[in-house]
Amino acid sequence: MNRLRAAALLAACGLAASATAAPIQINGAGATFPNPIYSKWFSEYNKLHPDILINYQPIGSGGGIRQLTNQTVFFGATDGPMTNEQIQAAGARVLHLPTVLGAVVPVYEIPGLSGELKFTGALLADIFLGKVTKWNDPAIAKENAGVTLPAAEITVVHRSDGSGTSYIWCDFLAKSSPEWSKRVGVATSVNWPVGVGGKGNEGVAGLVKQTPNSIGYVELIYALQNKIPYGSVKNASGAYVRASIDAVTAAAAATDGKMPPDFRVSITNAPGPQSYPISSFTWLLLYESAKDKARSQAMVDFVKWALTDGQKYTNDLGYAPLPASVVKLEMEALKRIK
Repeated sequence: MNRLRAAALLAACGLAASATAAPIQINGAGATFPNPIYSKWFSEYNKLHPDILINYQPIGSGGGIRQLTNQTVFFGATDGPMTNEQIQAAGARVLHLPTVLGAVVPVYEIPGLSGELKFTGALLADIFLGKVTKWNDPAIAKENAGVTLPAAEITVVHRSDGSGTSYIWCDFLAKSSPEWSKRVGVATSVNWPVGVGGKGNEGVAGLVKQTPNSIGYVELIYALQNKIPYGSVKNASGAYVRASIDAVTAAAAATDGKMPPDFRVSITNAPGPQSYPISSFTWLLLYESAKDKARSQAMVDFVKWALTDGQKYTNDLGYAPLPASVVKLEMEALKRIK
């Protein structure tokens, strides 16, 4: 009888210890582009798993890559894939895991203007190069017949921080303009020829909204949340397409059967008449073999949830869900994290 009581006491102590065990806290940092969906995911996942606390700082893709490399955070997030040099600097193998798809849109604030403007990639490049400086420039008027545009100077707004949103934007402009490709190039941080800088997608959105006759670029959800007008963009098939979940999904179809093993892929200027041309995946960055195995396993479990049940939250926040073919490849890739 005493043995049974002792066993029961030990079992009770074990249950109490597990109930009061410290939760696992996982810190990450990076892109502002997916911050709305990541905030939703981390909150919903914590409701299901109260012992897992995921803290995310939206400091920009460049900062996320830097902090991951310095190992001041456990995971990073970026909208511009790490370069080979950055991966080498990380000191160990880093896995890029696509999480959702989104769109970068040209936003503008023109007093008295009603209706949607149309842009080509070459026109946007010339505006951000400082070659087109007034809203009534013939190059803008040509794409927007019948729209009365002011003879006002254009204020260009860009990111001031290292940004995956900038990477996506520059990637599209470089494909549209040889001059942009040569003079500015594609990176999370570039030397902007003209304009003023805002920190994060929210910073650019705020600057555009409060600056008459301005133009900038933000992830779609930031335009929707801030009620800022955004234009349609001419795609590779010659069609003007307004950003939407369906148009981003159409762009992602270009990867069908062509996704590289490391998931570092660009879908800007994707083929297809329905494709929105400034679309992109966004990635979580995890070391394949981290020292903290408990956190690694917790992140693997979270990512599996995000790739499946978590995808149902995408549409309400202005993102497109991942193609099933990509999810299947990622589930296999997650096995490499040990």
